[in-house]
Amino acid sequence: MTLLPVWTEHIKYLVGIFAILNPLGAIPIYLSLMADRRPEEMYRTAFKASVAVAVILTLAVWGGDALLSFFGIGIPAFRIAGGLLVLIIAIAMFDARTSQAKHTDAEQAEAEVKNDIAVVPLAIPLLAGPGAISLTIVDAHQVISLTDKLAFSLGICGVATIVWVVLRLAEPIGARLGTGGLNIATRVMGLILASMAVQFMADGLLELFPGLSH
Repeated sequence: MTLLPVWTEHIKYLVGIFAILNPLGAIPIYLSLMADRRPEEMYRTAFKASVAVAVILTLAVWGGDALLSFFGIGIPAFRIAGGLLVLIIAIAMFDARTSQAKHTDAEQAEAEVKNDIAVVPLAIPLLAGPGAISLTIVDAHQVISLTDKLAFSLGICGVATIVWVVLRLAEPIGARLGTGGLNIATRVMGLILASMAVQFMADGLLELFPGLSH
């Protein structure tokens, strides 16, 4: 396999991960949770959340296969289940809302009385929730060599850096784009995710039932 196709695949995976993290869609929730906080505290929270996202997804890259093996779950079945979860999240994004699979009303209420929301609920489950973890595990399964896994992990750290930049600039971005702009961005990312989810489920079904290809 040549270098270009490998990096093309990595970029495709990372775009999907960024789409499901959807930091632009998280801006309204982030700003509401950080209301009346000092700018320094907001910046510190954004940094801690982005680091937590990088750690969570990197652990999924390196430990995902072992976790599935421990529970006796095959990748085809996990593709279908993960694709279904991602599709549910994508459908919620079409409506420009946060899926209950990522962030529930109870978690929102709990977060409003917490002093530190960087890891829970901001990093997980709002950003790196079950859908993002599932997507990362499925993508990481396609990355075979140690070098490629390291490159993929570095790419995830790059995505987490973009998340930090978005949260760090949440106030000016929210003011510039407004509700309409943020909703449009969320719907576009939802479309990308929906397409990937359907492909995941189709690939999983073909692996479980090879006869479907005839």
